[in-house]
Amino acid sequence: MQEQLNQIEQSGLAELAGAADHAALDAWKGAYLGPKGRLKAAMAGLKDVPKEDKPAVGQRLNQIKVALESAFEARKSTLGDATSDTAPRLDLTEPGLLESHALGRRHIIMRVREELVEVFARMGFDVAQGPELEDDEHNFVKLNIPPAHPAREPIDNFYVDQPGQVSTPRMLRSQTSTVQIRVMEDAVAKGWGPPLKVVSPGRVYRPDTVDATHSFMFHQIEGLYIDRGVTMADLKTTLFQFARAYFGRDAEIRLRPSFFPFTEPSAEFDMKIALRPDQPAKWVELGGCGMVDPAVLEVCGLDPEVWTGFAFGFGIERIAMGRYGIPDIRMLFENDVRFLEQL
Repeated sequence: MQEQLNQIEQSGLAELAGAADHAALDAWKGAYLGPKGRLKAAMAGLKDVPKEDKPAVGQRLNQIKVALESAFEARKSTLGDATSDTAPRLDLTEPGLLESHALGRRHIIMRVREELVEVFARMGFDVAQGPELEDDEHNFVKLNIPPAHPAREPIDNFYVDQPGQVSTPRMLRSQTSTVQIRVMEDAVAKGWGPPLKVVSPGRVYRPDTVDATHSFMFHQIEGLYIDRGVTMADLKTTLFQFARAYFGRDAEIRLRPSFFPFTEPSAEFDMKIALRPDQPAKWVELGGCGMVDPAVLEVCGLDPEVWTGFAFGFGIERIAMGRYGIPDIRMLFENDVRFLEQL
């Protein structure tokens, strides 16, 4: 047994000295110090050694183990120093090597929303937010929409509370115009305005049948400007500046007379847009606008004899479709990577 151990030590040290690289070093470690190595096999044979010789053989096994491990660490250190200048180094600051180098991006709706906010910010508009779960008072009453108005029918709104069972039923807001009411109320209550100049982007909900141009959830951006002496000319100028800043100087736009309970006079804002490259441009309604109705100003605590203002609201999906030539609103919500990668 002692001769066998001496042979393991001698051959192990000799082979270790001949290990020229780390691969050979790893192979040597497996052959001598590994779970199935020669030293482990010799230890297993200790049970066959006579009882009186076991202490000496066991001591010799430990000596050889320590000697081989020490020699291994020394050789490993030597190889590391010898190859440090030539071995390839791993730069941990480099990007990982992936099968795909595609980078993620913000969804087109979020990007358009940010672009619109940025355009209006250049015109001095701040951003205001409001709750998506609204009450009947802010969604209808204070916007001058009477109780019998068709827009308040349960079939046209997502009510949380059944109308008629509570005094102010709650609902998923059907328009971002609710934010302008809250902004005016807050300004009066806290005494920080008018003047008021805000845009309020956000989701709105209506139980529309989904088709190429409609969805039950979509995004709007509402604008409000309240000050002394604001006129329809200011509204028209703001809308034309927006259209040409966002769509280009050649944008064709028009205002058509219309009616909304919360603005007077009111207008529809249209733009000539080609939704498909192979089709001619046609007039597409982007949203509504008008001068804030004096009744709306009054219910919010503002004197309509002193303050005037305008409001406008656009569908963000419709603007995105016009800007990027998207023919079907459903494409914006299907999360088809092939479509999203084109934008």
